[in-house]
Amino acid sequence: MAKGRENKPHIGIFGRRNNGKSSLINALCNQDVAIVSDIAGTTTDPVKKSIEIHGLGPVIAIDTAGIDDTGKLGELRTGKSLAVIKQIDLAILVLTANQFESHERELIKKFRQHKLPFILVHLLLTVIIFALIIFRDAILKETDYPLIEYSALFPDKYNEGLLQAIRDRMPESAYDRKDLIGDLVSYGDIVLLITPIDIEAPEGRLILPQIQVIRDALDNDCTAIILKEREVDAFLKKTNIRPKLVITDSQVFLKADASIPRDIPLTSFSILLARQKGDFTEYLKGTPKISELKDGDRILLLESCSHHVSCDDIGRVKIPRWISHFTGRKLNYDTVAGLDSLQRPIEEYALVIQCGGCMITHRQLVSRLHDAKEKNIPITNYGMAIAWVHGIFARAVEPFTGRIETDEDLL
Repeated sequence: MAKGRENKPHIGIFGRRNNGKSSLINALCNQDVAIVSDIAGTTTDPVKKSIEIHGLGPVIAIDTAGIDDTGKLGELRTGKSLAVIKQIDLAILVLTANQFESHERELIKKFRQHKLPFILVHLLLTVIIFALIIFRDAILKETDYPLIEYSALFPDKYNEGLLQAIRDRMPESAYDRKDLIGDLVSYGDIVLLITPIDIEAPEGRLILPQIQVIRDALDNDCTAIILKEREVDAFLKKTNIRPKLVITDSQVFLKADASIPRDIPLTSFSILLARQKGDFTEYLKGTPKISELKDGDRILLLESCSHHVSCDDIGRVKIPRWISHFTGRKLNYDTVAGLDSLQRPIEEYALVIQCGGCMITHRQLVSRLHDAKEKNIPITNYGMAIAWVHGIFARAVEPFTGRIETDEDLL
């Protein structure tokens, strides 16, 4: 679960050991994608499977280890299961044999703490119908949630009821596909994308944020022009084209700022993603705090994916170098990749810097920053932090905030 690569709605399947979670996923997928066994604890780590749900489209189902696992290894497995809560849009809690006790109550408490919609599913076994009716009524009274009955042995009979419940409970935010540039451009506009090809550029392809912006430009009936940074000056002089919007890789912000006339809006791929997926208002408030860092402060950099680290990695090398040079302070930096857990309490950090988050969902990104916001720890974004230390933050956010004379006006 460390990578968070699928930008699709995520559904987590929770419950006790050996109570049918894997069978439920297999029935929904109509294939054996999860190992089913009578041995308790067969599922040891969260297992992901992409499935298609009519009326919703592709979603990621995550089979988790039992919430009642025991021993030291059991605690680790349970911890990984609970970590899934921050990564999903909807939870399914599987019940069997009329069991609803402390494990289930504690899990529902965590769902509600994270404002996570959930579904209660009772897998039908050999139970007395009268007892089942009493159990169903008790669950409804305690949780305000109806109990959905399901049998993995007869999926054709029960699938539609469960699938309809999933459709009804899936939050709209899971499918919130905000335009990246739709409110900044109009039909026929020209959008210029500055995309350096350096040691970090993947061989033979563009990075995902660049591809997403190209698609968004096409969806909004614009013309997308893609150039390397060293070609920009000659192109503008030769063609006399004046783009409606220029989007640059944050690493060449200074070059783009010098090349693009001041009256043409300029921002970065990372800042566009920050506005689309992150808490942009909090980023605007948090970015100027870079100037207030003190010797010994610790900074947390959050990557949204695991990747090969180059000698000039943007998050692990360049941003720390730029911030340290800008502030003149002796600072400490920690980097957490993918959706891994923090190794230190969030309270130990003076600033959190989140990448664009192109490979995770909106909910995963928001959940990831939740604790920092709760503790009033400033948060910012890769592109916004880079713009700040290079003295062009005001221009970089101007397309979304209106004219700001200088970065100092934000302090």
